[in-house]
Amino acid sequence: MLQDRLIITVAPNGAYKQAIDHPALPLNAVELAKTAKQCLDAGAAMLHLHIRDADGRHSLDVATYQDALRVVKAAVGNSMVLQITSEAAGVYQAQEQINMVRAVRPEAVSVGLRELDQPDIGEQGLGEFFEWLAQERMMTQIILYDTVDLQRWQDLRQRGVVPQAPWFLLFVLGRYSTNQTSNPKDLLPFLNEHTGGEPWAICAFGNAEHACVTAAAALGGHVRVGFENNLKLKNNLIAPDNAALVLQVVDAAHCLGRPLASANDIRQQFGVN
Repeated sequence: MLQDRLIITVAPNGAYKQAIDHPALPLNAVELAKTAKQCLDAGAAMLHLHIRDADGRHSLDVATYQDALRVVKAAVGNSMVLQITSEAAGVYQAQEQINMVRAVRPEAVSVGLRELDQPDIGEQGLGEFFEWLAQERMMTQIILYDTVDLQRWQDLRQRGVVPQAPWFLLFVLGRYSTNQTSNPKDLLPFLNEHTGGEPWAICAFGNAEHACVTAAAALGGHVRVGFENNLKLKNNLIAPDNAALVLQVVDAAHCLGRPLASANDIRQQFGVN
């Protein structure tokens, strides 16, 4: 079954880290393309893509996104699902985030529910955006930072504000923990609250990332790893690159008996246009 195949997503840069944090952190389109190919070869089937402006700051610029997607696509072809982020990062407002997604029209996107669920958007605007995402058959991952977010998502689903579609949830472990360090136990409240049946993945902060993603994979979830949230291997040494973090997950998947999802498996499972 497609649902049994482990989706490994790599998040190689994020919104905040700089070259001073790690020399292999990709900050432009060419570097992202190189990293994407390395991570594809290691076993990742999806890339979670952030772009930066000329000064290295987080950006949602449409033209920059389009250029980055073109360059990365040239490196990996159709063998990776390219997921852009709509993250605000304290810079963008909800309507700006929505406008960017509508303009870029990527194959896949991640959206933070609490970032878009704002008074100036309202439930009507939120519903219209999710209806558009569903009609576009855009693979949409809903970022949920805690069980309050998950309860809100489920309420929107139950009341029909969010339409039926193959949504993909991302549980963020340890976002508000001490020193923003995750623990595998952080997954349990999400699983206890999750009643909607959507497939889910996790991301985790700090050097317990590998333990967290292994626990998620063992419990039927999917995983996101990379320099966005963690720079260390499971042995607490600094990873040489993002691909090394992916390889750790591949080894864990083999131990758990979970085959890896390909990009085409993902597209088929989520009905990507």
